[in-house]
Amino acid sequence: MFPLGSVLLPHMPLPLRLFEPRYLRMLGDVLEDETLAFGVVLIERGQEVGGGDQRFAVGARARILNIDGAEAFVTLDSVGAERFEVVRWYEDDPYPRAEVRVLPDLEWDERYLPALSAAESAVRTALAVASEFVEQRYGAVVELADDPAAHAWQLAGVAPVNELDRLAFLRSTSMEELLESVRARSAEATESFRAGWA
Repeated sequence: MFPLGSVLLPHMPLPLRLFEPRYLRMLGDVLEDETLAFGVVLIERGQEVGGGDQRFAVGARARILNIDGAEAFVTLDSVGAERFEVVRWYEDDPYPRAEVRVLPDLEWDERYLPALSAAESAVRTALAVASEFVEQRYGAVVELADDPAAHAWQLAGVAPVNELDRLAFLRSTSMEELLESVRARSAEATESFRAGWA
């Protein structure tokens, strides 16, 4: 497990720099058992470096795509995969570990196309408005996946919202719920940016 200060969503990229000995050890174990994946959860209280943090009990698996570096400092590129719920935490020795239950994928259906379109419009509007006031990681014209389910998750990942909103997206129990949450929070973000800077 890799606790972070940000939420990993399915189909979203996650670049990481590993330098703490415990996470270098974790990476070695992941590569040894050939899973090429590890869990990522949001830190509820505490910091990414040093341990002693408290964590939320839902996360996503990060699938490793590329690794570069030496023994003391490694960079890796990964992408969010399936979601999970932590059943129980083990001791953080030598690194955070947990027993998890994989959550079902959110099923896509063509009837969600209008909701996908509405969510996309809200996200792109929010990104355009937000970028007028604050530098954003993603621009309003960011390219997203062609697959509609991946596209929906990527909209949730690029929306200019806070990490607790993103955690709520991760906890969605249906594609319809995810799309409506993304649309609603993005619309609220647009209004907040406009009101805060008026």
